[in-house]
Formats: sequence, structure tokens, C-alpha cells
Amino acid sequence: MKISSIFAIMIAMVILVSCVEKKPEEPTQEDINKMEQQLRTFIDNFVKEFQPLEEKANLAYWTASNKSTPENWEAYSKCDMAMNAKLADPTAFAELKKIKESNLVNDSVLIQAMTNLYNGLLSKQADTTLLNKISALTSQIEQKYSDFRTVVGKKTYSDNDVEEILQKSADSKELEQVWTEQKKIGPTVAYDIIALVKLRNKLAKKLGFNNFHEMSLTLSGENPKEISDLFDELDALTKDAFASLKSDIDAKLSEKLNIKPEELMPWHFQNRFFQEAPQIYDVDLDKYYAKQDLVKLTTDYYNSINLEISDMVAKSDLFERANKNQHAYCIDINRDKKDIRVLCNVKPNSKWMETMLHEYGHALYEKYLGDDLIWVIKQPAHIFTTEAVAMFFGRQSSNPQWMVDMKLIDEKERDAIAPTTFKILRLQQLVFSRWAQVMYRFEKALYDNPDQNLNKLWWDLVEKYQMLKRPEDRNMPDWATKIHIATSPCYYHNYLLGELFASQMYIYLAQKEGNANNNYISFYGNASAGDFFRNSIFAPGAKYYWNDMIERATGEKLTAKYFAKQFVNVK
Repeated sequence: MKISSIFAIMIAMVILVSCVEKKPEEPTQEDINKMEQQLRTFIDNFVKEFQPLEEKANLAYWTASNKSTPENWEAYSKCDMAMNAKLADPTAFAELKKIKESNLVNDSVLIQAMTNLYNGLLSKQADTTLLNKISALTSQIEQKYSDFRTVVGKKTYSDNDVEEILQKSADSKELEQVWTEQKKIGPTVAYDIIALVKLRNKLAKKLGFNNFHEMSLTLSGENPKEISDLFDELDALTKDAFASLKSDIDAKLSEKLNIKPEELMPWHFQNRFFQEAPQIYDVDLDKYYAKQDLVKLTTDYYNSINLEISDMVAKSDLFERANKNQHAYCIDINRDKKDIRVLCNVKPNSKWMETMLHEYGHALYEKYLGDDLIWVIKQPAHIFTTEAVAMFFGRQSSNPQWMVDMKLIDEKERDAIAPTTFKILRLQQLVFSRWAQVMYRFEKALYDNPDQNLNKLWWDLVEKYQMLKRPEDRNMPDWATKIHIATSPCYYHNYLLGELFASQMYIYLAQKEGNANNNYISFYGNASAGDFFRNSIFAPGAKYYWNDMIERATGEKLTAKYFAKQFVNVK
């Protein structure tokens, strides 16, 4: 043995003894109390500065989406940049990081608040020049979507108009023309979206992530691998059931259009993206809403379960007009003031009935967040948990018992249409689940490699998961016609998670009613159902990790088995 080796061993022994002798002391309760108070002070100071910036930005977004002008979108972009500057503050982030890494915060609610705020600040720890480029480009793209209208010949069509033609026309030539013209928004925004994706990836890589998709899921409290595994599981779960229903769809639509099933093209499926169920059954839900006041129906239903929305309806903008965002959303302008608003473009049909129930489900979640919550956890437990609530209520629009309760039909009509309306709901769930596969996998691949042939990738996924035939020789950025890819990045998978949780909540409540196998419960007039949402889902906000909240509320963590029970394993 060489002397140098012996010397090295002696040094190692000294170091080992030294380490044992200098074992750090266990933190005292005083140390913990001091660090937790430091965190509370940090949060208070942050909120005092950030909350006014967020409120101003939310108001600017509301204004721009209601009246789309370059000036209004520029004003919103400046507000967004002001928030970026605050969130990107390296000194504040360093202080919070030091608190987090001290491991001296033991209070579970404070830990959750600290984690939420830390992830929010981490996502902005980059040069504000980069953050502002992302904000400015996002606003420019959003304005293009808001301003776009489909033009066929000398006629201009809103998205509502396009959907109505695709749904009702039996003229293949007209369907193809309207579908093709609507897709012209794609080339208008595609290059900007790719540039935006690269900017987002640049941000993510600066923060130590492989790409923006990975960063988004991780910082929202989701494990990217677990989400991919879940989507593989859902693919396997729904594939055969969807294929069977797709054959039924093809048979019905080819008969209506007087063409062969193999001649069916994407414009024949009654929707721009085949994300909604085509009308293939002999019950037309639209007729039940054609002469109804959808705002009143929504208000009356929620009132019946002791969830009040009139205050929020009064602040909302619910009807179609020029230069207005053509979609639908809910926005909480100020979490403490409960200034909550909904934007819609209501038409008297089943789609907008579903949308109204959906959006005010979001609004109620925001309204009934616990007043005792720290500001940074005064928000839904996760993006998909608020989607789940919205979907739970939105499903009622096709429920014949709900229609009876809302005095739209009588019990005789209910009994006549009930089996078919459930088929419609089941078809919708399976059609949407396959569409969500396309969106999730496209976005994941987009952020993995934005320079690949995205036009081909899009149609490869559409063919595989939706079983649609790509138009011959089509090489256009049809993927860019879906606004979420640009303005709500890496969000869409949460809709499908929301459907899983919606089914889990439905069956939990149905079991409490002693009706676990009843697919037609409306919960109309059921104050205890309203109390469940208010107390078990809304009030905790983000006090608990999302899966812990779900387990507390329903007795189980998130599972796909209830979605399968409701919509897949149906005889």
C-alpha cells in the first residue's frame, strides 16, 4: 500500500469523524416559527404589489376580447409585460428560494402556498425582453383570431354561422367550401405560432427544462410521464368503443349526404374539428332550446341548488357581435373582490346551453373559493378541477330529466327520448376523448420539435385517433386553426382529465342518492349537491395538492374507472 493511499485514508477518517462531531442541530420550533413568519411576510408583500397588476391586466384582456382593436390588444400586452417584470424579479425569487430550501416551513397550507408561488415565479425567471416578446406575440396572434371571419363568395360568416352550416347542410360542395375557407385562419397565424413556440421553448430551456410542454405540466403540478401514460391508457380504453360508434356515424352521415361511407371527408362531420358528436340519432336537442332564454335557464338551475350566479351574469357579456372574441371563457378580475365575468356568444341551441352551464360552473368555483384562503391559493386546486366542475354541469344540457325539471319537456317526452339522449352524451364523450388525444399528442410533439412537418403530423394524428380521412394532397397548417394551440398552450389535456373527474363526482353524488347506476340525475333542487361543491370542491381552493383534494372530496384519488363505467363499458 502506498503512503499516499494511507495518507488519503487518514484524511478521510478525520473528515468522517469531523462530520459526525459537527452534526447540525435539529431546528427548534422557534426556527420554524421565524421562517414561516418570513414566508407570510414575503407573500403579503408580493400580493400587495402583484394583485393590482393582475387586476389591471384582466380588465384589459376583458376589454380587448369584447372590442378587438389594435389599441386594446396593445394595452393588454403592456399590462402583461408589467406582470412579467414583477414575476421575473430575481431578488424576490432568490428570497423565496432561500425560504423553500431551508426546509423550515412545516405548515401544510403554507407549504402549498409557497409551492404555488415558487412555481409561478420560476416560470418567469428569464430576461424580461424574452418574456415581453412572448407577451407581445401572443397578443398579436390573439387579435388575428378575434378579427378573423370566414368569407365565402360575398358572404361573411361568424364561427357560429360556420358551425350551423356544417351541422345542417347536406350539400357536399357547400360543406367543403365553408370548411376550406374557415381553415384560412391557419396560414394567417401559423408562422407566428411557430415563432411563439420557439420563444416558449427558449424560456423553458433557460429554466432547466427540455421544452415548454414539459415545463408547463411540471410547474402545474402534473408529472409529464404520468400524463402520457394516462393518455395511453385512455387510448386503449376508448379505441374499440369509438371505432364501433365511428362505423355508425359513417353509415348515418353517408346516408344523409347520399355518398358512400368511404367518400366521407372531414367537412362532413358537422364540426370544424370533429370534436363534438355529429347528429346521428333521431332526437334533435336544439329544438328544445330554440325558443328558450338560456341565461334564465342557467340562472334558475343554479339557484335551485343554492349556487347564486345573478351577480356574475350582470357583469358578463353573453351575446354575439362584431369585433368580439367568438369563443367563451370565464375570468376572475379580482380574487378578493369576486369580480367574476363570463364571455359567450349565445345562440338558442343545445351547444350554447351546454356552454352557459359550463362557463358558470367555472364562475361558481371562483365565487365560492374560501374567503380565509391566502391569496396565492385562492384559486382552483388545478386547471382540470375547474374544468371538471364545468363539465359536470354542462352535461345536463342533454339530460332529459334536467329538461323536465326546467319545464322544457314533460315526463312522457322524457321517457321517449331518454335512451337516445344518453347515446348522444356517450357519443359526445367518446368523440371528444379521441379529439383530446390528437391535441395532447400534437402539442407534445410540437414543443419537442417545432421544425418538423407539422401539417403532416396533424393529419397523421387525426387519421389515427379520429379515423378521419385527410383531404388528398392537402398541405396546409390546419393545426393552426385551433386557437388553443396558440393562446392556451399545453392546456387541452386538462379537459379530458376534467371529464374523468366529472364522472367521478357524478357517481359519488349518485351513490349518496342511492342511484349509482342512474345516468339521468339532474340534481335540480338538491341543496346537498350544491353544498358538496361549495364545501368540498370550491372552498378549499388550492389549499391541498389536487389529488389530495379529490380524495378528500370523493374518497378516492383521480381514476378513470368511473368514466369507463359511465361511457365505455356500456351494454
